[in-house]
Amino acid sequence: MNRLDPSFLRQPLAHRALHDVKDARPENSRAAIKAAIEAGYGIEIDVQLSSDGAAMVFHDYDLKRLAKDSGPIQQRSGVDLGRVILRGSDEGIPTLAEVLALVAGGVPLMIEIKDQDGIMGANVGRLEQAVARDIEGYQGPLGVMSFNPHSVQQMAIHAPLVPRGIVTSAYTAEDWPLLPKGTRNRLREIPDFDSVGACFISHEIEDLGAPRVADLKARGADVLCWTVKSEVQEIRARKVADNITFEQYLAKLPTS
Repeated sequence: MNRLDPSFLRQPLAHRALHDVKDARPENSRAAIKAAIEAGYGIEIDVQLSSDGAAMVFHDYDLKRLAKDSGPIQQRSGVDLGRVILRGSDEGIPTLAEVLALVAGGVPLMIEIKDQDGIMGANVGRLEQAVARDIEGYQGPLGVMSFNPHSVQQMAIHAPLVPRGIVTSAYTAEDWPLLPKGTRNRLREIPDFDSVGACFISHEIEDLGAPRVADLKARGADVLCWTVKSEVQEIRARKVADNITFEQYLAKLPTS
């Protein structure tokens, strides 16, 4: 099992890159990625699948919130999505390949693979294969993760040398209303950590005190967390987490 590059435990990860739409840096945009690199932060990005099998750097399943268009991202081609302008900018949606070329190993890059099954099930694979194709041969600190353990297992198959982890949560009914209760109860216990060959988790900040998190940390797993939004939250998170994913403020960078 490959472990995360040590830089992932030093440099705070800018959530969806260093975004601030008021400064023309939307989530997961090239501008936000460039700003994170210039500031010296690590970067966390999200990927979704286009209709023609391209890994696109975008968070939502629908375009409406983040782009000057609407409709499911999976129903549009990669070329078409590249012409869809992100709100608050003049940029189109980037491909993962573009982002990898932009980062070029300069800072740690964490790729979150969004669940394509809908209920964290096994109906996945196309996006994971697209990600694996794009990251093959990438030189630089890299990690992949997903809420869906089946996606993490797919990455074990298609990119076995890339460190992988599970994004984890308290899975409350309030926050996850579309997930069946049985699925929420199961995922809450992080039962797939060993079977998918994970080396880290990225856990919900409000639930860092969970016994399972302490258990995994005691066993040597790296513990990241999401999403820290203030210095006060960061201080609290770092009592458990080895590193943070942050937004809405500038996290403190290591001094050496």
